[in-house]
Amino acid sequence: MPRLVIIAHAPLASAMRDLAAHIDPAAADQIGICDVRADQSLEAAVLDGEQVLASFGQADVLILTDAFGATPCNAAQHLCNRAGIRLVSGLNVPMLWRSLNHLSEPLDKVAELARAGGQQGVMLVTPARPQQQVNKPDSHDSKHDHHQQ
Repeated sequence: MPRLVIIAHAPLASAMRDLAAHIDPAAADQIGICDVRADQSLEAAVLDGEQVLASFGQADVLILTDAFGATPCNAAQHLCNRAGIRLVSGLNVPMLWRSLNHLSEPLDKVAELARAGGQQGVMLVTPARPQQQVNKPDSHDSKHDHHQQ
């Protein structure tokens, strides 16, 4: 069973684990976190990440990071030097939930589902008129019958 590690700008990793625990209290046990502080060097972030990985032993690990190219992701890339580690960047809540819901799957499938969940969770939402409602004119015409022409 793969484990999750979240490496993100502080305090996002902690917040995402708290969110997971809000939905499923047992989920927090499946998540290791590394909150990267603004003043933290890449080397220090890598060391913190190594400690988190060590806590999971030789288990397969999916690492989720918030922004590709930023220090948390760069640190995570340094950690991907052993078999059984995959990295997905662009962390969002749908990605996390999708990952947690599929931890019984093989690591490569969890990684792909995480990526897909993250992408599918991003959408443009526009306000919708209630069903069966007529579009009201923007005018404040006192006659209110100009739409019947």
